[in-house]
Amino acid sequence: MNDVTQILDAIHAGEAQAADELMSLVYEELRRMAAQKMAREAPGNTLQPTALVHEAWLRLVGDQSPKFDGRGHFFAAAAEAMRRILIEAARRKQSLKRGGAFERAEMDESLLVQNAPSEEMLAVDEALDLLAREDPVAADLVKLRYFVGMNMEEAAAALGLPLRTAERNWTYARAWLRRQIGTHLG
Repeated sequence: MNDVTQILDAIHAGEAQAADELMSLVYEELRRMAAQKMAREAPGNTLQPTALVHEAWLRLVGDQSPKFDGRGHFFAAAAEAMRRILIEAARRKQSLKRGGAFERAEMDESLLVQNAPSEEMLAVDEALDLLAREDPVAADLVKLRYFVGMNMEEAAAALGLPLRTAERNWTYARAWLRRQIGTHLG
C-alpha cells in the first residue's frame, strides 16, 4: 500500500491531520497536471494552475471525509473535479453569450477556464457522460488525458492499467466520442 492510499484511509477514518498530509503529498503532482492543462488554454486566460488545483481540492475533500479506493481513484476523482470546473465555465460562458447575465458582477477567476469553443466543450461533456455509462474506464481515461493533461503513461498508471490496454481504451474512446460529438454538433 503506498503513502497516498494510507493517507486516504486515514482521512476516511476521520483523522484530522490526514487531509493536510495528503495535500502536501499530492500537491505538486496535481499542480503539474493543472499546469499541463493550462498550457493548452487560450492566450489571455487569467486562471492559474494553482487556482484550478485549489478549486478541485475543495471539491474533492471540502468539509467531508470522502472515501477513495487508492491513488488511482483519487487522481480519477481529481480529473473529474477539474473537468466539472471546465464544464461549468463553458456553461457560464454560453449563458453570457446568450444574454444570461446583464447585471454587473465580479467574476471569479475559475470561471475563465476555457480551451475549446463552448459548444464543443459541452458536447464533449454530454458525450463523456454517455461513455461513462457504457465504459467507465474509458471515460476515466479521457478525463485524465483531456481535462487534466496527463500523458498516456501517467493516465495508465493512475488507473492501474497496462499501457497497451490504456492505449486501446484511448483509441476506442476517441472514436466513440468523435462519433457522438459529430452527431451532436453536426
